[in-house]
Amino acid sequence: MITTVSSRVEVMKWMEDFVADKYNELLKSVEDSWQPADLLPDSRFESFFEEVKNLRERAKDLSYDLMAVLVGDTITEEALPTYESWLMQIEGLSQDPDSPWMKWNRSWTAEENRHGDALNRYLYLSGRINMREMEASTQYLIADGFDLQTDRDPYRSFVYTSYQETATNISHRRVAQIAKKQGDLMLAKLCGHVAADEARHAKAYKSFVGKIFEADPNEMMLAFEDMMRKKIVMPAHYMRELGVEIGKTFGHFTDAAQRIGVYTAHDYTAILEELLVEWKIDTVTGLNEAGERARDYVMALPNRLKRVAERMKAPGLEYKFRWID
Repeated sequence: MITTVSSRVEVMKWMEDFVADKYNELLKSVEDSWQPADLLPDSRFESFFEEVKNLRERAKDLSYDLMAVLVGDTITEEALPTYESWLMQIEGLSQDPDSPWMKWNRSWTAEENRHGDALNRYLYLSGRINMREMEASTQYLIADGFDLQTDRDPYRSFVYTSYQETATNISHRRVAQIAKKQGDLMLAKLCGHVAADEARHAKAYKSFVGKIFEADPNEMMLAFEDMMRKKIVMPAHYMRELGVEIGKTFGHFTDAAQRIGVYTAHDYTAILEELLVEWKIDTVTGLNEAGERARDYVMALPNRLKRVAERMKAPGLEYKFRWID
């Protein structure tokens, strides 16, 4: 354990070589990456209209809740400018364009950018979505921003990204599974590709937190506890539709996700349990009294959350989204 590192800025500087290694391990080159055009009908070919016709036929059979979740996921992905600007402001991350941190942020953003493009294009071709309404929600979400309660703290920020990227992986993977069951293999493949990206990103951010625990275990434990007390909010928590108050639509979106099992309170708890194991929280050393109390809190939290989740029931289908005709 490094004992001379006394500030977050120093820890972020110390981690640069580690981040450079993770860049090569957990991000793909442009040449090796999938692109939305690989997964959807190509307008250059005569077969385009027939392929779109078949896509629309398959989309007709997708359930209302699945379409609502897919639109919400797309809007979340399309708000990428907000997420990149937030990451660029985290304290201690070198602003040198050639630094490992800035290289990571740019390349992470570049990979994420394909997700909204692919999902948006599918929804446009499906014929089931009022694209103007969806686009207005995306504009709202970018304009309204978000409040993740991380401030500019790298420790809290990387707890958040570890959690959120894992949740996004679960959501896209489940949408892929449901789409496959409902007969849309193209959508299933598309969402599967997005989910695989999110899994790599989650692995990277979890490794960043693990490395911080080596250098500054007490402060990292306190940051972990603080984020769990506040609760991890999803980046689209301000989601709204035209004529709807800020944040109101997000609740209906999460209701739909819970009804079809895309992302539930049980998943939130399962992610926490995974992080406790990933970061070996029960064996972390170098904690003071406050750090030990923080450890006790996060270790006990899953059982409390499970009791709450057991009492929760998603409301029935009762909301009409403006996005869906």
